Amino acid sequence: MGTLKSILLGLFGLITVFILSIAIFAFISFIQEKLFVPSNSLIWVIKSFAAKFVFIYEFYLMFGLFLLLSKDLRKWFSGFYKKHHRTVFPIFGIVNILLFYAVITDVAVVTNDKIVNHSFLTPHGKQYSYSNITKITAGIYGKNRFLGSSKGQFYYVIELNNGTKIDFGDGGSSFVSFNEEDSNEADPRFILAKLDRQWVDMGIPKKASMSNFKYTQDSLAKIYSDKIRSILENTK
Repeated sequence: MGTLKSILLGLFGLITVFILSIAIFAFISFIQEKLFVPSNSLIWVIKSFAAKFVFIYEFYLMFGLFLLLSKDLRKWFSGFYKKHHRTVFPIFGIVNILLFYAVITDVAVVTNDKIVNHSFLTPHGKQYSYSNITKITAGIYGKNRFLGSSKGQFYYVIELNNGTKIDFGDGGSSFVSFNEEDSNEADPRFILAKLDRQWVDMGIPKKASMSNFKYTQDSLAKIYSDKIRSILENTK
């Protein structure tokens, strides 16, 4: 009976962690949208740094779950807290405040005529015109990387005139949202396809690869994989 209870508590805990993880990610994106995304934005992205490190909160939740389920872990943590609470935990708090700030400010926004890149050191954002884009690189990742890309993820990286790179695809950024009145284009890939045509028509150099496209076909509905294909094939 005790074993069954432990299993049920564990399953309930995992479901709770999953739900809270989604809630935390939604909360962070909500704050970012309210702070950094103007009403005339076309597309905005949580950049790769934030997309990677936001999942540290999942680790915290999992640790909290194990803390609830394991008496030995609670005993160890209680001793650790009594011994180090005056040194370790203040540092832990400061580091996490800085991390939260870094995650919140790691946003890039595209409007009809400019790109605004927000970061830890420039939370107000640095503005670039479309003519400041020097290169576009697009394709599909062919393998998984630790804390990085996943096999089959679409990447669309623009490079600006100061060397800054921003990924507006699935790979690297992991999360893309948009503001668009047309509900028929309720997917960022459709917005990106429009921007891609505009930027390529401006003569911005673009290097795109169809290698590994089969992985996207396997993981996405045809309407979305076809849109990615159109982006990759749109070169001059």
